[in-house]
Amino acid sequence: MRIISVLALLLSSFYWLNAGQQSQIQGNIVAHPGKPLIAVPDFRGAGGASPLMTAFNSTVLADLQASPLINFVPKTLYPLQLPQQPSDLVAGVAQPGARPTNPQGNRLSDWSLPPISANYLGIGYGAENKGMLVVFGWFYTSAPNIPALQQAQIFGKVYTASLDEAGAIDAGHRYAADILSQFGGKSLVGTRIVFVSDRTGSKEIWVMNWDGTDQRQITRYRSISTFPSASPDGRIVAFTTYAPGYPAIQMFSLDTARKLPFYNQRASMNAFVTFTPDSKRIVFSSTLAGGAAQLYMSSVDGGSLHRLTSSGYIEVEAKINPKTGADLVDVSGRTGLPQIYHMNMEGANQERLSAGTGEATNPAWNPDGDHIAFAWTKGFEPGNYNIFVMDVASRQTVQLTANEGRNENPSWAPDGAHIVYGSRRSRESQIWVMNADGTGKHALTTAGSNEKPVWVNAEQ
Repeated sequence: MRIISVLALLLSSFYWLNAGQQSQIQGNIVAHPGKPLIAVPDFRGAGGASPLMTAFNSTVLADLQASPLINFVPKTLYPLQLPQQPSDLVAGVAQPGARPTNPQGNRLSDWSLPPISANYLGIGYGAENKGMLVVFGWFYTSAPNIPALQQAQIFGKVYTASLDEAGAIDAGHRYAADILSQFGGKSLVGTRIVFVSDRTGSKEIWVMNWDGTDQRQITRYRSISTFPSASPDGRIVAFTTYAPGYPAIQMFSLDTARKLPFYNQRASMNAFVTFTPDSKRIVFSSTLAGGAAQLYMSSVDGGSLHRLTSSGYIEVEAKINPKTGADLVDVSGRTGLPQIYHMNMEGANQERLSAGTGEATNPAWNPDGDHIAFAWTKGFEPGNYNIFVMDVASRQTVQLTANEGRNENPSWAPDGAHIVYGSRRSRESQIWVMNADGTGKHALTTAGSNEKPVWVNAEQ
């Protein structure tokens, strides 16, 4: 796989940022060349917390190992003495005559020595208090030139959660998020993915957590419901359903799990909704004027309708720039095969972004407003759809998938660092996720055939 420098900007904004926790930050992170090396020994627990720490530790490990921001030091390299709280640690460097051949683990600087060579150390433990899980977590720089533990501590926090496996997983996500936030990350915790699944016999709209857990059915129309999209505030899902007997756009509240009003124009196609950054207006494709589908803008309830394009060719899959709200991309058939075009919000200043060869479809904006992901039938596996990323200004592209089945319908995570997409590697399609550089690919669904994922912001 060829990776070029266009991803440098994508990787600079990576990962998790936790909110809503009280913290005490002490000291600044020391810059290290390359990715920092981080060690986190397993937390132990007492009382009712003890059996839950396995779930906590595995969650922290998975989150840190998946991050492109850091290198996680394998636990097989750790010393025998594993600190659990600050009182287990000694700051500073041992005198030359007292230095052990191998790091013992009780001195903070031990963790900076080979074979561990960690730049940072995370420690902590779990306990039960009043029927709740309470996890104490600390994070230190292990630089040997810091004389006092208080100066080496970057944060110390208390994480309270339900006294069950779900609570342990939640606390683990939050602790890992706090570590990664020290390196400029952003959290996906609380975000969701909406997708289309036929696992109940009809194509229905489903939703799941960002990590594939808690997969739930939204619609039960026993018809075709497809082409989902989501409002930037994370409150509304829009999709096209054939349940009324014709293709109608439906708005659905994720807050109340109820249908919202939307006035549909009777047409042979109403689909591909995209929201403005303020979540108050939409652009969609419709054949309400007859002929090829064109782009229309309306309020979120279908009112104040006006037409944006009059090209005479199919105009679909519009996506409004989430950063500016002043421009959009869409897929047009004006040159024959579908290609991706760029225009302002009134349909003017149209220019083709894609190369004009093969079929270029499914554009999706990165939250930075500078890059799009899209599906293209060119590249290293010509003829098959694969996921690419384009720097809109330079038109440089990077191919992220190849020889992994048919890959399409990419959607960016709110952190700008992950992409969810549909991949058909066998008879059925499944929802997959990957890092923005094409690494870390793994499936989120396995039941039925699943497609057209859309990453939904946490509710604002």
